[in-house]
Amino acid sequence: MTRKILVTSALPYANGAIHLGHLVEYIQTDIWVRFQKMRGNECWYVCADDTHGTPIMLRAEKEGITPEALIARVHEEHSRDFAGFHVAFDNYYTTHSDETRQCANEIYARLRQAGLIETRTIEQYYDPLKEMFLPDRFIKGECPKCGTADQYGDNCESCGAAYTPNELKNPYSAISGAKPELRQSEHYFFRLSDPRCQEFLRAWTQRLQSEAANKLQEWLGGEGENKLTDWDISRDAPYFGFEIPDAPGKYFYVWLDAPIGYMGSFKNLCAKRGLDFDEYWKPDSQAELYHFIGKDILYFHALFWPAELVNAGYRAPTNVFAHGFLTVDGAKMSKSRGTFITAESYLAQGLNPEWLRYYFAAKLSNTMEDLDLNLDDFIARVNSDLVGKFVNIASRSAGFIAKRFNGQLGTCDETLPAFRTIAERRAAIAELFEAREFGKAVREIMALTDLANQYVDSVKPWELAKQEGREAELHAACTNALNLFRQLAVLLKPVLPALADRIAAFLNVAPFAWDDAGSVLAAGHAIRAYEHLMTRVDKKQVDALVDANRASLAPAPAPAPQKHAEKQEKAAAAATAQAAVGDDPHIAIDDFMKVDLRIARIAEASHVEGADKLVRLVLDVGPLGTRQVFAGIKAAYDPAQLAGRLTVMVANLAPRKMKFGMSEGMVLAASDPDGQTPGIFLLSPDAGAQPGMRVK
Repeated sequence: MTRKILVTSALPYANGAIHLGHLVEYIQTDIWVRFQKMRGNECWYVCADDTHGTPIMLRAEKEGITPEALIARVHEEHSRDFAGFHVAFDNYYTTHSDETRQCANEIYARLRQAGLIETRTIEQYYDPLKEMFLPDRFIKGECPKCGTADQYGDNCESCGAAYTPNELKNPYSAISGAKPELRQSEHYFFRLSDPRCQEFLRAWTQRLQSEAANKLQEWLGGEGENKLTDWDISRDAPYFGFEIPDAPGKYFYVWLDAPIGYMGSFKNLCAKRGLDFDEYWKPDSQAELYHFIGKDILYFHALFWPAELVNAGYRAPTNVFAHGFLTVDGAKMSKSRGTFITAESYLAQGLNPEWLRYYFAAKLSNTMEDLDLNLDDFIARVNSDLVGKFVNIASRSAGFIAKRFNGQLGTCDETLPAFRTIAERRAAIAELFEAREFGKAVREIMALTDLANQYVDSVKPWELAKQEGREAELHAACTNALNLFRQLAVLLKPVLPALADRIAAFLNVAPFAWDDAGSVLAAGHAIRAYEHLMTRVDKKQVDALVDANRASLAPAPAPAPQKHAEKQEKAAAAATAQAAVGDDPHIAIDDFMKVDLRIARIAEASHVEGADKLVRLVLDVGPLGTRQVFAGIKAAYDPAQLAGRLTVMVANLAPRKMKFGMSEGMVLAASDPDGQTPGIFLLSPDAGAQPGMRVK
């Protein structure tokens, strides 16, 4: 039975270039979609640029163009980069569309009618010169701990301290340099804490992959608990986005209308192709709906989004597939090391995009584990598997068919062990593709490729060609080899679509369908002249790619604050002091042992009244009792996510009196100093650790 499937990838933000980290997701999704289409299923793949928000508005203003002009230009750039890596969307659209606005307004109206929207007055920083409320990342000042100037409103990049914007010394707007003011504003909230949302999400999240389901269970809490908090879905003017109906000067927060962009893109496709939108989105839909996303946005896609959909009268996704991040040579992508590699630069250096598709596929699984792009391994694996093993089968056989047999194949012997093994393993490989276990599927296919090469090595066509009277054996050997090559090419087509199409053209057959892996070409079938299908990766190309990205990515200067000269002096003094401390990069073991690191269970987590960034934590530290800690992690975590989870704390940090109360320690978290992975990531120990255990 033919399945009806709608697939999406997360929407790339229209404020930056596509990089290799993005491509993990789009390549993963594209492989899965291509497999479904090869199987004969009706599968549609839609996506769009995420186009709204303050950063878009400010970047357009800085460039002296309208936001509409900016997002139109970026849309062309993104479309070019995706096409360059053979990511074949059925529709690549924009969230700044009439279709998305219509869907957003409708969903909002239905949620309000259901009693799931309410208004509240909140307090936040305001830029009196720009006349706009400021997100925390647009507030800067001196670090309250080390005094370093020009630090963001949530954490210090010099000493690593976390804090709230109102703790900064001499705060200023990162946009205008003006001193911000605290002002009140009315905001609109989606009542995610409502029991209707909680009850639905408890059941729905159990269908997700185990890692995701476990994480979501932490956020939901146990039976009888209600740990979800309401979600601020509005922003004040000026803001580039959709104005909330009947609320002049109030706009939908970008995360409200971004996932609705999936619906807008599909609605646009329906108009082009004559498809039935309701068949895929109504509550009684029999179609399948899948979202491929990064694990960093699981909270939005697996809690907010399905709760919105169901309570607005639509169906929930069939599943949400979350993947891990990309590291390069074992570390985060870095501008300074040249490993923050853009899609455009990869293609500009002349590297084959299918090299990367294959490498990613060979390492992808259906878990949320991170994927490492080891550049030396990338070179070795592509050269060994694709050139040395796969393409080598054809290059050692095709020439003899053209020269000796007028380009016509002979009779294929399907009783050979290699053919029988492919027939036996084909269904298992299909199951692995279906389950997104691409790494396992690739390993299976490469094992079959080894069998095909063993056959070629055993018959040695190059030696048969030198011996008189063995023409029939040569014809049979090359015919068998090319039919094996064809079957393997079919299995690899979801991963290597462009190469598979070139192989189909060389073999003079129609584009491959999945069932073609179970057949052979008839005797007398004419093939075309063989042309080399793939070159080896040259290490010089990869080195040049890293050098190009290291040279081209210089940090942009920050807007100048008021009293900038004075701040520069303080920053220089802090830098000098830091340099003096940092001459010796090592510390003694005795220095490390002075820090008392303990496992702690978060017993309570709550918002801090009047604080934009702080979360109040009550930590259970086992034999050490409980500690109250104020952590600057509100931008990354909803307090509802935190209660019950384990973390690591500094237990012997001197208590610090804050205006909100006494902070009796510090929880440990990670952040990216290059700023390429926005947010803060709380450290968690492995299962089995208990509160009070010492970390050493």
